[in-house]
Amino acid sequence: MVLAAVGQLCATASITSNLTQCQNLVRKAAAAGAKVLFLPEASDYIASSAEESFALAHTPDRKEFLSVLQNSAKQESLHINVGIHEIASEHRLKNSLVWIDDKGAITQNYQKVHLFDVDIKGGPVLKESANVQPGTEILPPFKTPIGCVGLAICFDLRFPELSLALKRQGAEIITYPSAFTVPTGKAHWESLLRARAIETQSYVIAAAQAGPHNEKRRSFGHSIIVSPWGEVVAELGEDHHEPQIATADIDLDLVAKIRREMPLLRRTDLYPEA
Repeated sequence: MVLAAVGQLCATASITSNLTQCQNLVRKAAAAGAKVLFLPEASDYIASSAEESFALAHTPDRKEFLSVLQNSAKQESLHINVGIHEIASEHRLKNSLVWIDDKGAITQNYQKVHLFDVDIKGGPVLKESANVQPGTEILPPFKTPIGCVGLAICFDLRFPELSLALKRQGAEIITYPSAFTVPTGKAHWESLLRARAIETQSYVIAAAQAGPHNEKRRSFGHSIIVSPWGEVVAELGEDHHEPQIATADIDLDLVAKIRREMPLLRRTDLYPEA
């Protein structure tokens, strides 16, 4: 078994402050003996408007955010999975999830496929597609010290086809770094994560943003690790006053045991393979 750490923070429009929080989490994960640290979606910044978000993406601080984390990964011999913004075009951004290995190299880069466009009664109105370019492919799962990892981001969680496709390609762990709203978090966060774990018989690791990012937006928190049997094996609450981690051992023998003893033989003669 290998120890994984899932982090939680409250990102704002201050990239420098967010980087400090992430470095704090890196130190905590390394001190705990974790081999991988999972950080939330948009760990580099959360802006109060599309215009501010696009402006921040073009600052030197955004580039430094990633390079400093690469150095931290190398110094601590720690793999880091972190959600960031990248520039897609003159008018659009990418909601990306990168994997930094323990040598400080970026080895994987997933672009969020399903974008969050909602109008919640009594809650926020968010239209991610207004300034974010959707991804066009599922990134094949890849080997890591904790097992074979498949990458997904936040709203991807609501589409089981993606997680099933990752499992079919060999994923043993599926990630959902997120910035879930409070209303949707209270209603669906744990239920969806446990469902994805049960139906794919995989570990699910979801690092979450927590607390008020600005006057317009607040995230639910509750970073979590779920076993392939659907059990919550590590979880944080809603506290946003300081960055936190939770840890759990990733047991690949358990993944194999569950898949062997509870075989899920899909009837793809009756329905398309997800």
